[in-house]
Amino acid sequence: MAITEQRISTTVLVIGTGGAGLRAAIELAEAGVDVLAVGKRPKDDAHTALAAGGINAALGTMDPEDSWQQHAADTLKESYLLADPRTVEIVTQGAAQGVGDLERYGMAFAREEDGRISQRFFGAHKFRRTAFAGDYTGLEIQRTLIRRAEQLNVPVLDGVYITRLLVHDGAVFGAYGFDLTHGTRYLIHADAVILAAGGHTRIWRRTSSRRDENTGDSFRLAVEAGARLRDPELVQFHPSGIIEPENAAGTLVSEAARGEGGILRNALGERFMNRYDPVRMELSTRDRVALASYTEIKEGRGTPKGGVWLDVSHLPRQTIMTRLPRVYQTLLDLQMLDITRDPIEIAPTAHYSMGGVWVHPEDHSTDVRGLYAIGEASSGLHGANRLGGNSLIELLVFGRITGRAATAYSQSLTAQPRSASAVAQARAEIDDLLVADGPENVRALQRAIRNTMTEHAGVVRDEEGLRAGITELAAIEKRMEDVGVHPDIAGFQDLAHAFDLKSAALSARATLEAALERRETRGCHNRSDYPHQDPAQQVNLVWSPTTGITRESIPAIPDEISSLMTEVSTDGKLAE
Repeated sequence: MAITEQRISTTVLVIGTGGAGLRAAIELAEAGVDVLAVGKRPKDDAHTALAAGGINAALGTMDPEDSWQQHAADTLKESYLLADPRTVEIVTQGAAQGVGDLERYGMAFAREEDGRISQRFFGAHKFRRTAFAGDYTGLEIQRTLIRRAEQLNVPVLDGVYITRLLVHDGAVFGAYGFDLTHGTRYLIHADAVILAAGGHTRIWRRTSSRRDENTGDSFRLAVEAGARLRDPELVQFHPSGIIEPENAAGTLVSEAARGEGGILRNALGERFMNRYDPVRMELSTRDRVALASYTEIKEGRGTPKGGVWLDVSHLPRQTIMTRLPRVYQTLLDLQMLDITRDPIEIAPTAHYSMGGVWVHPEDHSTDVRGLYAIGEASSGLHGANRLGGNSLIELLVFGRITGRAATAYSQSLTAQPRSASAVAQARAEIDDLLVADGPENVRALQRAIRNTMTEHAGVVRDEEGLRAGITELAAIEKRMEDVGVHPDIAGFQDLAHAFDLKSAALSARATLEAALERRETRGCHNRSDYPHQDPAQQVNLVWSPTTGITRESIPAIPDEISSLMTEVSTDGKLAE
């Protein structure tokens, strides 16, 4: 069967069609720059659409005394001092414009009776600064961005899997990939590439990501091109992922359920949060609630299926139907469970990659000239605990900034580098996998990685377990040399899974090695053998397969922000 290869040229290639990728593409199109956006999933089903809570900006519509400096202070404090202060400043200063852009594109925010955008408390915010649209804010943002991209005639290729970035002499010049349905190859030449293909939370057994997303694609593409990763071990485990059905394990129950008064109980019926945070109880931070649930389960007080109970059935039915409509519908659809009457069985679930590709804070450029990374693919904003609502605003701020930066970079080029050998290597990589006929099953190896990561690099970690995880991973990497890949009448999914497996293995190695190196407990990273925070470890860990791990110091926090980093009252607020 002859495989055709399509050649496309564009000024800027955007990989990923979620919120980050679309926002960057819109910025480029509005400036009249030639852009192409490519995604392996349909754009209307991108991961952004799952974000429920809201989007942060110090608009001051509800609390006029709020400021971007206070937003920055809350973000840095919540990051356990591992966020990059410059990145935080850029996001918090640009947040109002980010929300303004969405308004300009026609997004329907929840509003007060006088027309102001409503803002609510979310997480450890000092003021009400989370704008929202029901409990489907991410879906509304995604729809808004798709609509705007269509108005601008942004070309979007759905169902195309990017396998390799094309690099010559330290500069990117495009990417290579294939169509998931009929295998057509794509050779895409571009002056600059914006990587917006998500994080790596799918490498755990329970995760809020769907089956074929967040498998670490961004990390592998960037690293193989010559970039590095920062803090890959800092992964946020969301406290409330459902346990059943198996194919939806890890699907989130929105934290709004706790925010509205949901109660957590163990199998003995005990309301256990008073053991872990007697003041905030269920309104405690994500990392603390996840650790509490994990501990209850680990110490034998979990439900028969290995979870805890989240109960909202004591709330008025009207409250549930108006404030938690999506939670109600999801549980009804997936489990035939009526949450107005029965509790929900949940367990911690891998939710968000707070580390990611190493980028310069100013423009999110990487170690590779012309390559940028944004959204969950990147790093710098969240540190060891993400402030709820910050991920959505990050997409908008850096989507805009990298769109402009990529344009300026393209205009500065005096020649467009190309490399026949880089293209040949990308072709050969796919060719070799398509004839691979070994005994190892790609899906089984992916499952083995998920088991290893769940067992040894979950909510709580220790030296012995991490070393065991690295040993297990080495054995899996060896087995990966003997995979069999079998495209069939339904398409080239098996080939995609083989590349997902490569991404998962690289991401797992980076995570295990960095988690071993971070010998302390800080935020989401719990080391039972090092239970305390170590001031000497207030550094970022930067990983690459060639240099291993290097420690990078974090710039000082400006006085105007550090002076605002006070304890935030949590009365009646959902901490995050």
